Amino acid sequence: MDESVHEKRAWVVDDDPAVRERLSQLILQALGDDAHLSTAEDIAQAKTQFHASTGGLALVDIGLPDGNGIELIAWLQLHHPQVTTVVVSAYGAEDTVVAALRSGAAGYLLKERDDTELLLSLQSIKRGGAFIDPFVARRILALLPTEVPPTPEPPRDATLSDREVEILRLVARGYSNREIAELTSLSRFTIEDYTKKIYRKLAVNSRTAAVFEAKAMGWLH
Repeated sequence: MDESVHEKRAWVVDDDPAVRERLSQLILQALGDDAHLSTAEDIAQAKTQFHASTGGLALVDIGLPDGNGIELIAWLQLHHPQVTTVVVSAYGAEDTVVAALRSGAAGYLLKERDDTELLLSLQSIKRGGAFIDPFVARRILALLPTEVPPTPEPPRDATLSDREVEILRLVARGYSNREIAELTSLSRFTIEDYTKKIYRKLAVNSRTAAVFEAKAMGWLH
């Protein structure tokens, strides 16, 4: 997300005016007061604000008046993949979280956290990390196999090269593409190409989903 954030564009999509104000203040603290911020109360209104966007950060609620926030995340992934989307919701059910991540969300935060915790999470995402609320993460990880076979075989529908696994491990540690390029002595464009190949092989649309799927399939331990 390091390139997108430099666009200084941000959106907050939530039907509660008080929550929109709260998240707006937090996102300005994370990105800077000079960030161009837009807010929307539903999916329809939000979609009209992305027509000329080239990148940025969107905070999206799950329960919206005219639909599910996951619908908006999937739409953004299709039409504006350069926009990083993060769920900020009161809902933390496993199926909802997994659906959001598979639709392209780069993070999943809970509204119940205090402002300091949410701000730290947003700052982590700004640096290129893929942040999931610890409470949510524990519940998701509980769904993964607890026992690893002694000699796990590669998934039949995905074969990652050693370099791809190396890059995916760095992604899992929260490094941005630019930082991974520096650590591996490769160009940022080469890292982006590897990342796209990983996404295709794992059939995912975001860094967080790639890490989740790779762990579930035995590539990361």
